[in-house]
Amino acid sequence: MIIQAMIKPSEYHDSVSLMLVASELSGLEGVLDAAVVMATEANKAILAGAGLLTPEIRSANANDLVISVKAGDAGRAAQALEKAEELLKKKAAPETGGSFKPKTLRSALSLQPDANLAVISVAGRYAADEAWEALLHGLHVLLFSDNVSLEDEIALKEYACDQGLLLMGPGAGTAILNGVALGFANVLPHGPVGIVSAAGTGLQEVSSLLARRGVGLSQGIGTGGRDLKQEVGGRMFLQALRALQADPATQVLVLISKPPAEDIARRILQQAAACEKPTVVCFLGGDLKSMPLVANVIPARTLQECSLLAVQALRPETGDIQPQLEEEKIRLARQAREIKGRLAASQRYLRGLYSGGTLCYEAQVIWKDLLHEPVSSNAPLPGGLTMPDSTRSSGHCAVDLGEEEFTVGRPHPMIDNSLRIRRLLQEARDPQTAVILLDVVLGYGAHPDPAGELAPAIRQARELARTGARELAVVASVTGTQGDPQGLGRTIATLEASGAFVCDCNAAAAYLAGSIVSG
Repeated sequence: MIIQAMIKPSEYHDSVSLMLVASELSGLEGVLDAAVVMATEANKAILAGAGLLTPEIRSANANDLVISVKAGDAGRAAQALEKAEELLKKKAAPETGGSFKPKTLRSALSLQPDANLAVISVAGRYAADEAWEALLHGLHVLLFSDNVSLEDEIALKEYACDQGLLLMGPGAGTAILNGVALGFANVLPHGPVGIVSAAGTGLQEVSSLLARRGVGLSQGIGTGGRDLKQEVGGRMFLQALRALQADPATQVLVLISKPPAEDIARRILQQAAACEKPTVVCFLGGDLKSMPLVANVIPARTLQECSLLAVQALRPETGDIQPQLEEEKIRLARQAREIKGRLAASQRYLRGLYSGGTLCYEAQVIWKDLLHEPVSSNAPLPGGLTMPDSTRSSGHCAVDLGEEEFTVGRPHPMIDNSLRIRRLLQEARDPQTAVILLDVVLGYGAHPDPAGELAPAIRQARELARTGARELAVVASVTGTQGDPQGLGRTIATLEASGAFVCDCNAAAAYLAGSIVSG
């Protein structure tokens, strides 16, 4: 094995282009890993953790582009670096023919003067300036970029709120506005439920579960995960909540986030209680007892429960949801006992390999009450165990492969499963692994056929376990709808054909996986 690097001084490409180049390099024969990133100190630290840092990269400055390749031999590494140069030149080449593509916001607005929203995805150090320009032109903003300072986020959101504009983000990956999907989002019917979410895959999971029950969305507003921190003050979450409370097309509200700062939670709940519209509140892992005893504010423990309560609020005739949830738990516990009976005595631990951060968090909330032993994670619950090395599992683990440590210079696992497949096979070789849990997220922006990419790896993982005289349980959930380009039914069928146990939602999958190793 050899690591080779190339430095491109003062060369910049957008992050999406770099991710696509890295993805193509990783797929080359003989290439074990690859990264294409700017040489910031943060990126160098992540490259070091991935075993891709070289002396040349260590001495590069933040304005330099670096390409690092880990390959089986020097020839393969050199070929990969040549390929990287070829791909970067192709992406940088000016387009010929076709329609004019504006290079600035000002020129874009001259072509489309009625536009009222800008989607921004640039390197973090440029993102705030671009967001300011959009806001000053009177545009709502979906700020997909992350690595924006708290000071910039606060200033941007203060101005946006004063102007009656939405500033969704930084790090806002999902929004559905007037039926238009932005970022990672699913094909959804229009309907009476409005969602405000500081959790992207949380918004996708709940809206998809609603769609499966024939309930559509009026609006789905993502705020970015930091909005509910004390410093930011929940500015955009509250702005979006008030907007949906005043929206005649929204009959039921859904609020989703990890537990906010205490003062922010109090302000959000007070605002929710000030409106007669039923409002389902899912502060994942939060204290339900702290919710106000107000008829229209309905607490939910999981994203699944959140979707069911929203349907119940809209259609009271559907009745109490708790018997349905209890019946499901009984069925899943029975299935878990059957699966556990096939496992070897050495197989004690579960390994969650997640692409969606909110789904990883929800699983940990469920396992906290279900398992006798703690679960460690690279994105743990407050007070939870942090994995000492997120590239290697020990005990029960929930790994968020969408965290920055895994995605700098690589495509997000919702786009490319290469890293997750390698980790799946790594866990399958561990004789202590009992069950591997995967989330599969469909919709716009996601991989065009994630099940087709994962299914062969699931078969290979199960075969690896069999060579050690073990059975390996693979549990999966699918977030999506029948209307998604990948097809919900087709995705489930492909995963089941590979031997995976597919559950209706992430909460059910987490409960099944946890039940296999509990007791």
